[in-house]
Formats: sequence, C-alpha cells, structure tokens
Amino acid sequence: MGKINRKEFLSFKSTESDTGIKEYPYVDPSNKDLPRSLQKTSTGVSAYAGTFGDAEIMHLLRRTLFGATKADLDFFKTKTLSEAVDYLLTVPTTAPNPPLNHYGLNPNQNDPDVPYGSTWVNAPNNPLLNGARIQSIKFWWTGLLLNQERNIQEKMTLFWHNHFSTEMITVQDSRFSYKHHAMLRANCLGNFKSLVKMITTDSAMLVYLNGEKNGKTAPDENYGRELQELFTIGKDLPNHYTEQDVKEAARVLTGWRNNRGTGVSFFDSTQHDTGNKTFSSFYGNTVITGRSGLNAGNLELDDLLTMIFAQQEVSKYICRKIYRYFVYYLIDETVEANVISPLATILRNNSYDIKPVLETLFKSEHFFDPLNRACMIKSPMDHIIGLCRSTQIQFPDSTSIQTQYGHYQLAQQYGLVLSQDIGDPPNVAGWPAYYQEPQYTELWINSDSLPKRNTLCDAMVYTGVTRFGFKLIMDCIALANNTSIPANPNTLLIDLVKILYPMELSSTTLNFLKTSFLLSGQSTDTYWTDAWNAYIANPSNTVNKAAVNTRLQALLKYLFGQAEYQLC
Repeated sequence: MGKINRKEFLSFKSTESDTGIKEYPYVDPSNKDLPRSLQKTSTGVSAYAGTFGDAEIMHLLRRTLFGATKADLDFFKTKTLSEAVDYLLTVPTTAPNPPLNHYGLNPNQNDPDVPYGSTWVNAPNNPLLNGARIQSIKFWWTGLLLNQERNIQEKMTLFWHNHFSTEMITVQDSRFSYKHHAMLRANCLGNFKSLVKMITTDSAMLVYLNGEKNGKTAPDENYGRELQELFTIGKDLPNHYTEQDVKEAARVLTGWRNNRGTGVSFFDSTQHDTGNKTFSSFYGNTVITGRSGLNAGNLELDDLLTMIFAQQEVSKYICRKIYRYFVYYLIDETVEANVISPLATILRNNSYDIKPVLETLFKSEHFFDPLNRACMIKSPMDHIIGLCRSTQIQFPDSTSIQTQYGHYQLAQQYGLVLSQDIGDPPNVAGWPAYYQEPQYTELWINSDSLPKRNTLCDAMVYTGVTRFGFKLIMDCIALANNTSIPANPNTLLIDLVKILYPMELSSTTLNFLKTSFLLSGQSTDTYWTDAWNAYIANPSNTVNKAAVNTRLQALLKYLFGQAEYQLC
C-alpha cells in the first residue's frame, strides 16, 4: 500500500477538497507553496486562545487516553480547556487492585501458593508458573487500559514502559516485572530524576541490563551505557559522553544485586568499586569520589545523576520524547526553538517534575494547531483499545476471572499480532515506531498489519469472538442509540464520525455515506427514520432489528476501513 502521509489528510484552504476531508484555514504564510509533507507550523507554547469545542476536546482526549467515548466528550464539554487539562493530569494516588491467578482452573497450572482468583504478587517465586503469571500481568494491564479513568495515567505508564524498556520474557520473574510496572504507574507524572534513580536500582532493570552482574572485578557497562544513551542524554549530540564515561558510570553502579527470595534489590558493598571515577570534559571532568560502606551505592548514584542532570540536554531529550509521543514525530528547527527549548526550561525550573511540562504542552497553541491534529498513525494499542472503548464493546465483569482475563487476552494478543506486545517491547530502545527515523509511527502500518487491523474491526462488527460462553461483539444499534438523535441520519453520522475520526468529513462525503448505507440508495431521510422508529417501537421484531442493524454494520465496516480511521 502507499505510504500514509499525515499532511495529505489536512489541507489549508477555505473550501472542501475532493478527498472529502474538511480543509483548515490556517497555514504559516512562509510555507503555503511547499508540498504538504514539507509544510510546518510556527506556533509555540503560548496558551491556546481559540475555540475549545468538540473537535478540540476529542483531539485532546485521543492524545491523552486510549480511545474516547461520547460520554467522555459530554463530560469534558462542561469544562474549559484549562479545567479539562487539569482534570486529565490528576491521576489516582491509590494503586489498582493487582493481577490475579486466572490460570488456576487449568490442572497443568495449579498454584500451590495462590488460590484461583487471588493475587500472586506477594507469593514466592515459582519458575514453573512464571509464564502464567506474566500472562496475568499482561491481561490485567489490558483490562486497566480498557477500563481506564478519565486521566492520563494509562497513556503515561505506557510512555515510561517504552522509555525505560524492559522485556518480561527476559526478566523471567513476574514479581520483578509487576513491581517495575507499579513503579512506572505510581510515578508517571512525578519527578524524572527521581524516577531514573528508582529505575537504576529496580529489580527488573537490574536483570534486564545486567546490573545485578556488575561487580568491581568485572564492571558490566550495559546499564551505564543505556542510562546515558537511551534514558537521559541520547546519542545524537555531535560532542557527548565518551566510552570512558560509560566505563566510569559502570564502576559507580557496581554492587547492586537482587534477592530472589524477597524479590527486592539491595546493595552489596563488597562488590562495589571504591575508587574515584573520573569523567570526560563533556561532564566538566567531574570526579565522583569513591566510597565504601553500606550507603556507598546510593551516595555515588546520587553524584552520578547530579552530574548527568546538570547537562541541559537531558531536559531537551526527554521533552523531545514527550513531544513525539503526544504531538508529532518530526522536530524541525522551528519546533525545537518554539516548543522543545521552552518546555525543557520549564522542566529544569521545576526540578525535573514532568507534570508542569505536560500542562504547558496540552494548553498550548502548538498542541491545538491544525497541523498537529490527525497527524500520527495509531499505535496498535490505540487502535485496539480505542476501537473497544469508542464503540462501547462490553467485556465480562469479574464474576468469572477466567472469562474476564480470557477476553482481556484477546485484546492483548491482538496487540502482539500488530507488533505491540505490552510487557515485551522488542529491545531496550522500545518500539521502533517511537524512535526510528524517518518513518516513526508510519512503521505501524504495512501490507501485513493493515489487513489485520481491518480484520479485527470486521470481526467486532459482524461475528464477534466467543470464549468461555461470553461473546465479545460490537452492539451497533446501542452505539447508534447513544448518539444525540439516532432517528436523524444526518446527526447520527456526524456524531459517529466525531467519535471515530480525528477530522471532520465534508458534507459531500457525509451525504455519500448517508445515501449509500443508511438510506440504502434512496434519496429521502425518512427511509432511515422510518426504519429506526419501527425498530424502537418493536425492538423484539427480528425484521425491524435487521433493517437497521445491517445498515449500521455496513456503515461501520466502511468507516473502519478508511485511512482516516488509522489516524489520531
């Protein structure tokens, strides 16, 4: 298939294009004669002062949640932009209930320590059940995404999971992976520097990047390298840290170990290199004084992070990653000057607290710039979770953990099929779509993944999937009935498109959709209105129900099959 270019879906005239996409009036005058793919915006982080209507609300929700419902839209319509952002950035302080033993009904997975339906997270490690417990985390996590509250916590947890990438299949201890996830979730809007310190001594990371094998006689450079290259500074500076800096960082970090019995990490002073560590001119030739004793590891780690975070590039690096995750993947000189640098200053001025950066970004004119809407391809989890949430697909309740987790598994494993297996990113750098130049999110779409995306949508519209006696399927009639005036084919279409598409459709396209699907080729709106009213008057009549359901199914299949649906 052809490459989906985000700007081909946006135009900047005052008329409607023949693509059916409503065109936007804004363009930087210096860019108006450039090809769409080269146009850019000059907006910055000044407060957005434009309209905060349905389109703007949905843009904000699509970027901060995994899918948005009509109920979400109606909720935020009662708020100003500032109130909406503040609400989204208020995350729960109480951790969700932990993952459960969903596997215990399988005679081959009997858990001697944890009854079926209870949590295993504080139980002794059981290598024979580690795979089942890792699945438990993934299915539970998928359930949190599907049942997310109206805040940014789920989006940010996945952001940090990608940034501080670990693979559960490599860690091979479900307790470590669960605690790692809980740490990311609890600190998703907290202090970046503090989070880096926690990550450095985190049990899962100590396994994943060999930190628990890093000792004074044979320093392991793996984490010391990724700490600088992937987690804090980046590798694209013309002059940056040196190989010697990697080696010295490894020496600082010697001695951290995991206790497999208790499931926590600790510092072994006998394995720590107590000599001084001298860094390059990039770090001002800093010398970290070698220490001994039980607190040597923490003291030297603090010195190491103080030295690293003194580099302004740290704030710019993480702000670029935030920008690519929430706004758009290309950062030109104008965006660097108008957005990244001011956000980096805010981050430093707030001692590396993340929340003020997000607050400024989501309230900015740049975030709501037309060029930054509908400009990224949905990640697999955005696609899957967004489909289920926006169309109100009902999942099983907790009456049967096996049934509930079994259907969470369907959503989670479709992410695996589409190359986003939460819990197991492909490598320490995370998923390529978040960093791989020049395609970035365009990597999510190819000749293999696009048909699979469409297959999922078609299955949810028509056949559903049944497991343990529960059928997971889209209720097209209930979805239509949740619109403002379902008997009116015009408002029905507008309301559906508002939830499902990140841009408006032209009146010509809306009329085409109405005539082709809701009116079955007829010319008068009453053809749909009469059919809908007949169904409402007698919903048990199978003929009446089929008359509206088959048209809605065909309409939704068509909408899901268009390129616009792949954008967010």
